[in-house]
Amino acid sequence: MGDPHIPVLLNPLLRAVAPLSGTWLDGTFGAGGYTRGLLAEGADKVIGVDRDPSVFDMAQRWAGEYGDRLRLVEGTFSQLDQLAGEPLDGVVLDLGVSSMQLDQAERGFSFLRDGPLDMRMEQDGPSAAELLNTADEALIADVLYHYGEERASRRIARAIVAARPLSTTAQLAEVVSGCLPRPKPGQSHPATRSFQAIRIWVNDEFRQLVDGLSAAERALKPGGQLAVVTFHSLEDRIVKRFMQARSNSGGGGSRYAPVQQMAPAAFKMPFRRPIGPDPEETDQNPRARSALLRVAVRTDAPAGSADESALAMPRLPGKRGA
Repeated sequence: MGDPHIPVLLNPLLRAVAPLSGTWLDGTFGAGGYTRGLLAEGADKVIGVDRDPSVFDMAQRWAGEYGDRLRLVEGTFSQLDQLAGEPLDGVVLDLGVSSMQLDQAERGFSFLRDGPLDMRMEQDGPSAAELLNTADEALIADVLYHYGEERASRRIARAIVAARPLSTTAQLAEVVSGCLPRPKPGQSHPATRSFQAIRIWVNDEFRQLVDGLSAAERALKPGGQLAVVTFHSLEDRIVKRFMQARSNSGGGGSRYAPVQQMAPAAFKMPFRRPIGPDPEETDQNPRARSALLRVAVRTDAPAGSADESALAMPRLPGKRGA
């Protein structure tokens, strides 16, 4: 029987970065699907990083078969260069929440499974319930709008405050659904955007992403590859703009704004467009529908830093944690 936690875009990713060799870092280890794929296709060693300590307990039944080819490290991929402790031939990031976490009702990530309103990827810091039960209405509305692109953000924030205290995912899903039209067949659940936004807020995901991309630039050897799988447009826009900015491929100036002198490009872009799933994969794994893969190859230029104002990182207006 196959593993129920199917890594999205695994085969396209392995084709895009072939031939594989050297030391790779999987910054979102999860159920280990990418790590096992990398090891099977020729990576000499994989460093598996995850901020969720429970994933390593689940990996114990198979991790030993790889011996010293696999090293598991608890931590956030925003610090992947320090966690690796050595130059890397490749970095893989599969963003967002894993299907394994969604399947665990007690983690509070899913509106389809009732559980405590938690959503923390690591068992640390305030939970979703703590944030929603204490934040003011304006901040909750900003989170829903900027992190979930939810147009009904103010109406939903008002309903959340009126329904407090909230303690379960089912309560939150009911409050959100009550503010929105009933979905038509084929449309996503009305709470999808709100749950995404709150999860991103709880886990500071956009900050982690920007820092992780910069950490990969520092850690990768010349010729090393960065492969990132995203699941929604806000993540993909940050990855796209980072790769464009660091490869000097974001377009030139105009006669009104001349091209400035650029530092040497830190990356090359081997593919003009992102790689999406084929129809067979979306049939087998509906979660793959919105997934996009982007790949960049490190040059020998020294690592620099991205201009964050050019990355379109969503920010909460004037609030802590922006």
